[in-house]
Amino acid sequence: MFANYMLPTWIAASFLALAAGAIGYFTVIRRSVFAAHALPLSAFPGGAAAVLTGIDPMIGLLGFAFLGVVFVQQSSRLGPKDLAIGLLLSSFLALGALLLSLTGAYAPAVYALLFGEVLGIPHRELLPTAAVSLLVLAVTVLSFRPLLLQSAAADLATICGINRAGMEWLFLGLLAIVTATALPVVGTPLGFTLLVAPAAAAQRLSAHPARAFLISIALAELLVWSAIALSYWSNWPLGFFVGTLGAVLFVVLRGGGLLPSPSGIRARLSRRETSWHHGAGPNSGTRPDG
Repeated sequence: MFANYMLPTWIAASFLALAAGAIGYFTVIRRSVFAAHALPLSAFPGGAAAVLTGIDPMIGLLGFAFLGVVFVQQSSRLGPKDLAIGLLLSSFLALGALLLSLTGAYAPAVYALLFGEVLGIPHRELLPTAAVSLLVLAVTVLSFRPLLLQSAAADLATICGINRAGMEWLFLGLLAIVTATALPVVGTPLGFTLLVAPAAAAQRLSAHPARAFLISIALAELLVWSAIALSYWSNWPLGFFVGTLGAVLFVVLRGGGLLPSPSGIRARLSRRETSWHHGAGPNSGTRPDG
């Protein structure tokens, strides 16, 4: 399980879980699960274009992931955001299918882009994966408080002077980076599961934002490590264990009735509304009365 050929798998998956657990927390709070599903698929034609033209796949994936963000942001001005995301999903999938049909390796390319090659990660991909994952984690931590306030109480965030559009661009940009980086490694289903399942379960474990954020990262790591180990021992697909374990984790916590609802996040912010409105911003560690 810890043989030399498995080490890149452990390292890459661990770094990706750090970033996915961090940005996944805000994905769940903002109810942007549909976007987390659509953006990896918006990067799909970028990977297909890279296969067709012979350029670095990461350039194509990141480029089209950011095109997806721009598409969603601009299209949402014309109608509901869910409609914009649905249009993104259908149009970019169609484009990806067209580009892949022009290549000479249709079936292998589809499998690699949709399901990743977690057991075939070259050592040269480890440094970029680690750097991107740590960058996403650092930016998320540095912008934690304003991003949390804008995600959970948008009107209050506006009162406190937080740029709503800026936070939206920041969130979707970080989400695009994570999904584009994860796509060639773990594929679309695994990346989506790592973004959603640990964060949803973490909110069942704690209503305290910072604590739930850390739990989300820890559960993402636990989920991917368990999946790799079970896949190695059983010779079953890694994606099966990531998806199944993620679903079981959330269902047990939600259905068991043992844990409180995470609605305390908004309650905490509501209790601070008066103090922030009358003197202290969301990044201030002081109360308005000193």
